[in-house]
Amino acid sequence: MTLKRIDDYIQARKTTSSTFVQAYDQAEVDLEIAVAVKNLRDSLGLSQRAFAELIDKPQSTVARIEAGTVTASNKTLADIAQKTHKQLRIQFI
Repeated sequence: MTLKRIDDYIQARKTTSSTFVQAYDQAEVDLEIAVAVKNLRDSLGLSQRAFAELIDKPQSTVARIEAGTVTASNKTLADIAQKTHKQLRIQFI
């Protein structure tokens, strides 16, 4: 069977590899977090550096979260919410 689309490839790998499923699911979560943090920072009108200072984290941490290359811990997300006066909501849908 020739796979012609990335969706076909993903579905095929999901049926044959539980490791792939776990990595794919984690990447999806990391991307959602990346977009949410970037949108929050943009809504506040802050650069990465200014946002990092506000939340008492290194700018490199903000960059890695926004790039989706690191999984932000619940503590980090809670800190971001507290320091930006926002509510953190985690949902199962």
